[in-house]
Parts: sequence; C-alpha cells; structure tokens
Amino acid sequence: MRYRFVALDWMRGIVMVLMAIDHASGAFNKDRLFTDAFFLYQPGMSLPVLQFFTRWITHICAPTFLFLAGTAVALSLERRMRVGESNASIDCYLLTRGLIIALIDPIFISWFWGEGSIVFQVLFAIGMSLVLMIPLRRARTAWLLGASLGFFLIHEFLAGIMFSLGKSHPVAAVIGALLIHGGKFPRLIIAYPVIPWLAMMILGYVFGKKLMHIRDSQSPWWTPEKVLLIGGTVSLLIFGIVRGLNSYGNMLLYRVNGSLIQWLHVSKYPPSLSFTALELGLMGIILSLLFRLQVKASKPVWFWNPILVFGQTAFFFYILHIALLEISARILNLHMSMGLVTTYIATIAVLVVLYPCCFWYRRYKTGHPSGWARYL
Repeated sequence: MRYRFVALDWMRGIVMVLMAIDHASGAFNKDRLFTDAFFLYQPGMSLPVLQFFTRWITHICAPTFLFLAGTAVALSLERRMRVGESNASIDCYLLTRGLIIALIDPIFISWFWGEGSIVFQVLFAIGMSLVLMIPLRRARTAWLLGASLGFFLIHEFLAGIMFSLGKSHPVAAVIGALLIHGGKFPRLIIAYPVIPWLAMMILGYVFGKKLMHIRDSQSPWWTPEKVLLIGGTVSLLIFGIVRGLNSYGNMLLYRVNGSLIQWLHVSKYPPSLSFTALELGLMGIILSLLFRLQVKASKPVWFWNPILVFGQTAFFFYILHIALLEISARILNLHMSMGLVTTYIATIAVLVVLYPCCFWYRRYKTGHPSGWARYL
C-alpha cells in the first residue's frame, strides 16, 4: 500500500487541540467572542484582536471534523466490503453509530452547554449525517460531488426561503432549523443544522473514494498532496471572491470595512459559503502539507505523537475534554470569569491530563475491534 494515510489522523489531532482552546475559552474566558452569525453581531461591535483570533483559529474544527468523518466512512466501507461484510451489516453499523453519536448531544452535552435547554451541536450533525450516508453511499461519486458543491452555492437561498416560511408556520420553523439554518426555540437550541454539515461530510467521502483510487492506481500525476493543494487553493479563491463582493454567500454577515478581521469574520451559524470555502480551503492546504510530512516521519513518531493519539481517539477525547473543562471551571469557581491566560493554561492542562487516557483508549480499541468502542 503506497499511502498509509496517517496524515488524516494528524489533521484530526490538530483539530482536537484547537477545539480544546475554544472550549477552554467557553469554560473560563469572560470576554470570549461569540459573534459568528449576523444575529450575534452588530456593525460597530468591538472585536479585540487576541480574543478574535482565539475564536477564529478554531473555526476550522467543525468543517474538518465533518470532512474527515466522511473520508473515514469511505475508507471503512471499502475495508468492510473487501472482507465480505454484507450491505445490511454495513448499514446497521452506520445506523447504530450515527444514532449513538447524535444522541450524545441531547443526553450528555446538554448538561454542560444547554443552560436548561436541549442542544443539538456538532455531534448531532455528524451522527445524523452518518445515518443519511446509508442511502447516499449507493449514489455515484460524481453525483455526490455535484450535490455537495451545489448545496454550498444555494444554501443561503434555501435558508432565506425556510426562514420566511417558519415565521408563519411553526412546524416549518423547526424543520428549517433542523435541516437548513439552525435556530433557538423554548428548551431547544439547534446550532448545527444537518444538511450544510452533511454536504461537508459528502465532500470528505468523495475525497476518501479518490484516495482509494490513487492508492490502487499508483498514478504518478495525481497524489493526495496535489488533489488537496489544488482543491484548497480553489476554495480560498472562492472565499476571496465571495467575501470581496460582500453580498450573497455571506449569510448576511457582511464586512463593514476592509480590515483583516472583517475579512475573516464570517458566519458559522449557519455556515455561509464564505465560511465553508475559507475553512475547507485552509484544511486542504494544511492536509496537503501533512501528506508530504508523513513520508518523512518514522514509525516511533507516529506511535507516540500526542497529535496522532488525539486524532485516533477523537470522539473519546471530545466527550472527556468538555466534561473535564466545564466541571473544573465550576469546581474552581472560575466559570467564565477569567481571561485568555487562564484559557490557554486550561487548554494545556486538559491535553496533558487526557493524553494517557487517550493512549490507553487507543490500545483498548485496537485490542477490541468488535467491541463497543467501535461506535465512538
């Protein structure tokens, strides 16, 4: 096998570290910025540089998480089919795993972030996207690519239609929030609508299929590095055009001037075309560099590297680090009362504490491939 794809785990591990920064900020930082939507930001609001970039560097997390989850689905399905697993068994696995992951948000994460409400966060989007991959995995790769890219283009248009319908039809409001634009209701917060994040998973799934084609054909012309670099560059160009025009594609969160912060201040809730193009573009370029790096890395570095360990135990890390940060902040009576210094100290602390836990879990999961751990 020409490519070991360890770069995918490294990218996932980088995302987990950045995610820990954002969630440490949410637990400890009293001045945390949360202005990533047109309804959360008023033109003229202050965007302090350090606070802004502490939040902004973590925007890459969710798009990368969904993209790599799609890639993992493609690689996993191929492995299962090669050993003769039936389609029914594969579908059952996707359904079970998807529902378990989706339910973690309302059952577990809501205790920490819900403030009395049920929250549908990124795990809900990932889980439901996995369920929807059951029929979608049977579609042609070219059709999936076109559907994913097409949705990115029309997302803002659909969001406008569903939001308008929801004003007079409560059922349409909930459906629109769940599927297209998100929303807040009594006792319910939908931060991650399913379809925009599903589109990112589909794109990752298509990339995973491309990876297998490259591996099997061993083409000297098309390598993962080239595919990612070209895709990432094109994506960043789209971001520049959409953000430069400062109109459609920004989910109403427009630039108020030409400063760097205003260029980067894009809508995550829901994800705008400019947000998606920027974050997937950056991910593509970083992942391209990681594919180049993996060729030079030694096996001991692969095995012990904390970034790799976190990347190979991503869901386990995700659940534990949220609980640890939120419980610690409350026990120490520091919840949302400190600043950036405490935020970064807490980030380092949670990474140090969870590294041996994740190292153990990786060993346990490897030793029990058919156990409960395969669903996380």
